[in-house]
This record gives sequence, structure tokens and C-alpha cells, in this order.
Amino acid sequence: MFKRLISTSGDVTLTILRLTLGVVFFAHGAQKMLGWFGGYGFSGTMGFFTHQLHIPAPLAFLAIATEFFGGLGLILGLLTRIPALGIGAEMIAVIFMVHLPNGFFMNWTGAQKGEGFEYHLLAIAISAVLLLRGAGAYSVDRALSK
Repeated sequence: MFKRLISTSGDVTLTILRLTLGVVFFAHGAQKMLGWFGGYGFSGTMGFFTHQLHIPAPLAFLAIATEFFGGLGLILGLLTRIPALGIGAEMIAVIFMVHLPNGFFMNWTGAQKGEGFEYHLLAIAISAVLLLRGAGAYSVDRALSK
């Protein structure tokens, strides 16, 4: 079972996808977990998720941990399928809980009341590829699977 979890090819394309998704989600997670990059930190984000968005505290914590630790795991290529599944599932939930009423497109001009879900679809697609194919070259998974 563990061997199947970490199996991957030496495909550099997967590495590019993994690192891109990992860096983006680590940065978003660091905003939420540590307050880096202009974020509100753990307590501020938990307060926003639980009071403003009415997300139960365990799920709010899971979202923060998924982005922070999942992003870090993707950067390292460590158990890549697990963070890919978590991020993909989180993005599906975020589309339906927040962004679907705002339409497809992001709010580039400030003309709509919120952001659309195009970014989330890209994250879901990249997560699906990593879930199916693994971490690719230059990953802990690849080193362990040899």
C-alpha cells in the first residue's frame, strides 16, 4: 500500500506542477497559519472562518493545515498524493461554499462582489494530475520509491 502511495515516474512535468501548486498553497497557508505575506495568522483566520463564514472549528483548522502542511509536502514531494487530495477537496468545497455565486471569472476589475472560481478549477486540475500520477522527479517520493 505504501509503495503505491509514493510510486511515481521521473517526469519533470509533474515536478513543475507539484512545485507550482506547492508554492502557491504554502504561501496561502503561511498567511493563515503564521501571518506571513500580509495574512491574519492562525487566530485571526480561525476567527474569520468560524464567525464570518460559519465554518465549524475542526473544518477551519483542517483547511489551514491542508494549505500550510500540504503546500510544504508538495514542495518536498513527500506523500504527494495525500496533500493533492486534500487541496483538491478543499478547492471543491470552497467553490460551492463561497465562489460559485460570483461566477467563473476572477474579479480583475473590482466590478463584481467577489471572486469567481477559475483559480480553484486550475488547482483542482493540478491536484488531480498529482493524485493520479504522483510527485515526479526531484521528490522524496521518487527517492523512496527506488
